[in-house]
Amino acid sequence: MFIKFRMGAIDTTILIVEDDPEIRRQVSKLLRNEGFCVEEAEDAAATGAVLARAQPDLIILDLMLPGEDGLSICRRIRTKDVTPIMMLTAKSDEIDKVIGLEMGADDYLVKPFAPRELLARVRALLRRANIKPVASTARRFAFDRFIIDLDARQLVDDGGGEVVLTTAEFDLLACFVQRPRRVLTRDQILDWTRGRAADPFDRTIDMLVSRVRKKFQAKSPGSSLISTVRNGGYLFTAQVKAVM
Repeated sequence: MFIKFRMGAIDTTILIVEDDPEIRRQVSKLLRNEGFCVEEAEDAAATGAVLARAQPDLIILDLMLPGEDGLSICRRIRTKDVTPIMMLTAKSDEIDKVIGLEMGADDYLVKPFAPRELLARVRALLRRANIKPVASTARRFAFDRFIIDLDARQLVDDGGGEVVLTTAEFDLLACFVQRPRRVLTRDQILDWTRGRAADPFDRTIDMLVSRVRKKFQAKSPGSSLISTVRNGGYLFTAQVKAVM
């Protein structure tokens, strides 16, 4: 399912992979009513065909698919790029959500879902993936062995190697880098990274922190840039400097 709509002057493409024809019909109708254009893909083969000819800005991916499942597709996509991925699934168990996030998904919506929630989460992910420059503020920062560019949405190590981050991971790190050496609660982080789309009971921040820590460790063994503050939240411990 291919979806195009206008965000200002930018064409945005969303790929949704769903094998249930009724859900495809409902989602298609919902999105068309909102002014979206819709195409459909029901499995991994159809998904691959779309990705071979287009670069979507967002992927809505069903977990349970015939043949290759959504987790495998998510993991394969994540090895190549950082396109935002929202898992869409009938499974509500916490372990399934954790696994989906570990595979690189940026959000997780359980079926049946409220149409407004789906639209809100889609728009929130797209906003997070298209952060606009803010005048008069620094946009590149150096810390430990890394440099983060908020405009390019890129993190590199001191050897020039890129550290691949998902949309949610990058937003989390950007939140920390702009508020270093300050204890941030989970609710504050959710508010700054997801805004009104945040669920007050969402615990995905813990999983995102774990994933970012692992990527830091892979590039800078022994580093401890994000500390857990008991009954408080998280603290970005590195000294951060704005750079040109």
